Amino acid sequence: MMGERTVMQAALFYEFDLERHVPTHHLIRSIDRFVDLSGIRDHLRPFYSDMGRPSIDPELMIRMLLVGYCFGIRSERRLCEEVHLNLAYRWFCRLGLDGDVPDHSTFSKNRHGRFRDSDLLRELFEMTVQRCIDEGLVGGDGFAADASLIKVDANKQRSAAAADEVDWQGLAATRRSVQEYLDVLDDTAWGAASETKPKFVSKSDPAAQWTGAMKGLAFFAYATNYLIDLKHAVIVDVEATRAIRQAEVGAVRTMIDRVDERFGLYPERPAADTAYGSAEMLGWLVYEKGIEPHIPVFDKSQREDGTFSRADFVYDHENDLYRCPGGKALRSSQRTRGPTIDEDGVIRYRASKMDCSACELKPRCCPNTPIRKVPRSIYEGARDMARDIAGTDAYVTSRRERKKVEMLFAHLKRILRLDRLRLRGPNGARDEFLLAATAQNLRKLAKVLPIRHPQPA
Repeated sequence: MMGERTVMQAALFYEFDLERHVPTHHLIRSIDRFVDLSGIRDHLRPFYSDMGRPSIDPELMIRMLLVGYCFGIRSERRLCEEVHLNLAYRWFCRLGLDGDVPDHSTFSKNRHGRFRDSDLLRELFEMTVQRCIDEGLVGGDGFAADASLIKVDANKQRSAAAADEVDWQGLAATRRSVQEYLDVLDDTAWGAASETKPKFVSKSDPAAQWTGAMKGLAFFAYATNYLIDLKHAVIVDVEATRAIRQAEVGAVRTMIDRVDERFGLYPERPAADTAYGSAEMLGWLVYEKGIEPHIPVFDKSQREDGTFSRADFVYDHENDLYRCPGGKALRSSQRTRGPTIDEDGVIRYRASKMDCSACELKPRCCPNTPIRKVPRSIYEGARDMARDIAGTDAYVTSRRERKKVEMLFAHLKRILRLDRLRLRGPNGARDEFLLAATAQNLRKLAKVLPIRHPQPA
């Protein structure tokens, strides 16, 4: 017998408990245990007026943003729709069944105003780091650092060549991202990171770097820099920079100093790839910070033409000279003067012309020059230390564990869907990277410390 749809009759009273309708195994329940926003109002109080109409609750907006970044909801307009319809999201945001969801434009007004002025998103991220420390997820002895490129919302067709004249001051009057670009021209993580001019500059987001580092089509991008603890791959700091190596290396120094200042974390061994193995970086780690660098040395001295490389010359520490394969000495300067150090921090050791002219090994040493020169960095001691560490078992372990930071970047782009930025300018990139790192730490807490359900008798 064919059934018929019964006409729904509205009941006079409903008894509905939102708590019972959120599954106990839902990720949002596990995350909610670690979200404590009790101090957010005190943090924002100086940025609100004592008069006028009450504003949208800032805790509600932060909770909604956490939902969006934890579950890969990139659009704020769609986020408002999802929170309106999803019971679990309503429960997390403390809205109840009849609570009103704010308009999507509210997020933009607060993000460009109070949230940035108060550095609220940095405060929110550091709250999750402190919670991870309190829960014992941070060891503090081994760190790993790396950077990943994130595409920006910019089109090459609306860009300018490096040689073109652009009225940036005029554009800054109508575009916030251009004004932010002008504000960071002297910052070491942005405009001052390198004197090399990019091939193209975006007029909509000029701080973004035109890069072809992905070995494919070039694009405009920012770099998100992670410093993670190797025990459970907790992100202890995050920094937004230009997508160039100099800015990324400088970001690691900034993050190591900041986690030491904020949390008292001082790593014994940082792990990173060859891009961070420059002489200056290794010297900073060894001489200034007293940290053992588990980083491969950035070295381009190896020759491929059959002539002797720098490694074939033996350095004599006691006499401050190099010995060539023929046993002759290469000295840095005359005895009456000190060594000459160039602007790159390099001392050049030169052989005697008399020794080189009479040497039978000259065709294999310096066939095209009268004498052989060997450069030596003022940080060569730190480079030698890094080379010695590279032969230990601890270095092999660090090299294997360093892949955890690359896994976090894969999770960032594939699960949280942050493969392209929605916000423009350095501040927009910083906001998105902080919120994404906060979401990853919360998901890490929920995974490592799941809810314990009572077992039936």
